[in-house]
Amino acid sequence: MKVLLINRSDSLGGAAVASYRLMQALSQAGVEARMLVIDRRTHGPAVQRVGTPLGNEGRFVAERLSILLQNGFNRATLFKIDTATEGIDISRHPWVREADVIVLNWINQGMLSINGIMRLGELGKPVIWTMHDMWNCTGVCHHAGECRKFETTCQACPLTGKRGRDISTTTQERKRRLYEQVPIHFVAVSHWLAERCRCSSLMRQARISVIANPFNAADYSCELRHDFGIPAGKLVAVMGAARLDDPVKGFDTLIAATRHIAEHNPALAQRLHLLLYGSIRNEGLLGQLAVPHTYLGYRNDINHVLQNAHVVLSTSRYETFGLTLVEGMASGCLPVATGHDGRADIVQHLQNGYLTGNDSPRDLAAGLEWAAKQHIGRQELHQYAAQNFDGAVIAANYIALCEQLIKNK
Repeated sequence: MKVLLINRSDSLGGAAVASYRLMQALSQAGVEARMLVIDRRTHGPAVQRVGTPLGNEGRFVAERLSILLQNGFNRATLFKIDTATEGIDISRHPWVREADVIVLNWINQGMLSINGIMRLGELGKPVIWTMHDMWNCTGVCHHAGECRKFETTCQACPLTGKRGRDISTTTQERKRRLYEQVPIHFVAVSHWLAERCRCSSLMRQARISVIANPFNAADYSCELRHDFGIPAGKLVAVMGAARLDDPVKGFDTLIAATRHIAEHNPALAQRLHLLLYGSIRNEGLLGQLAVPHTYLGYRNDINHVLQNAHVVLSTSRYETFGLTLVEGMASGCLPVATGHDGRADIVQHLQNGYLTGNDSPRDLAAGLEWAAKQHIGRQELHQYAAQNFDGAVIAANYIALCEQLIKNK
């Protein structure tokens, strides 16, 4: 069986990492899996870049300019909106022609247009679309937040600042025509995302499976380490993000939770030590933490960092899946997270972790207090992550789906 994955990049961004890992897992399972991208950063023969650097950049700029013209030149929302008006026609590419199944992933910002996906559909091959956020079920946004317009008609979008019909309306209509004409089987990376899609006017009748993002459990050791000079006897809680003070990541919740602990549980405040990694624009925020911390800056040796902690934190306002929690558990860390969203597929509340259900600092503090009293073994946490999210497990689910779609074609 030949499976072709399509994503904007092979390594830049969470969807790219997940797609590349899936390609590797499928290959290890005996599938001839390959990947097309416009932003190629790996060097293996199974990934190929399409388009030219100049042409790809031109499509990207053209789409951004169009969005700027329609959102009142608001640069703050420029990259929160995608319209899929620009993309490459890959329908004649040899790898597309040879594929038994096409698996779309994150295709925006110049990779594929909606018209380009229409042309792929005309080939008559099974098409799977793995959804890494809410974009497939909304007008133009990747996360709707508290907005419910995607359940009916997207218009007067908060991201465009327009009244009545706007690009959210027209993009939603273009997606509707695509879904009506091309028989796409959607894969949501979490049950939460699948439910969001089923609530939308676009995807109430869509075929949706739930298959988690993969990771390679063999790459993660759960042995506890002491490499960053943190005093012995501390409860080390680790948190990381591409940008720690991105508003979505909830760093303000972490700050408030540490203050609550310092005021109401001084014994825990004395024992707790935060280990933080990732970029941060306002380093002054680190000084607002009410417990000791170590800031490592950007790191790519994530397993090494996680091995130095006992607890892995996720304070995001929302997470479609929550791969950092899987990686944390694989490294032996007990997860504490602030959401019954995609993270609820990973964490079994009060069994192998703690879910607050909201971004309340007091509830996050309660989660840390709970974690401080637990004695769940690091190997047990690693085994749970491996049994549920290892690439071999996820690849088997995709292979079964592909075989079913080929059979029913």
